[in-house]
Amino acid sequence: MTFDTYDRSLQLLRALAVLLKRLASHDADLTKQLRRAGASVALNIAEANQRVGKDRTHLFRVALGSAAEVTACLEVAVALDYLAHADVAAALELADRVRALTYRLARR
Repeated sequence: MTFDTYDRSLQLLRALAVLLKRLASHDADLTKQLRRAGASVALNIAEANQRVGKDRTHLFRVALGSAAEVTACLEVAVALDYLAHADVAAALELADRVRALTYRLARR
C-alpha cells in the first residue's frame, strides 16, 4: 500500500534534483539548504507515518515546515535571479501539494 503524501514528497525531491544542479553554480549555501529541506520533508513524512499520537502530529508539522522552507528557497533563488520562475513552477506546485497534505495530517 502506498502513502500518497510520501509519494508526493519523493516527486518533489526528483523535481528538486534538477534544480539543485543548476543552483549549485550560483549559491552553494542555498543549494545545501534546499537539499536538506527537501530531504527533511520526505524523511519526516516517512517517520511520522510509522508513529502514533502527538509524536506523529509533531513529525508531520516538521515536514510541513520543511516543505515551506523548500518553497522559500525556490522563491529566494528566483528573486536572486539564479533560477527562472518558469523553471521552478512545477516544484513549487508539488511543494504546495505536499504542504496541503501534511497540513491536514498534522491537524488530525
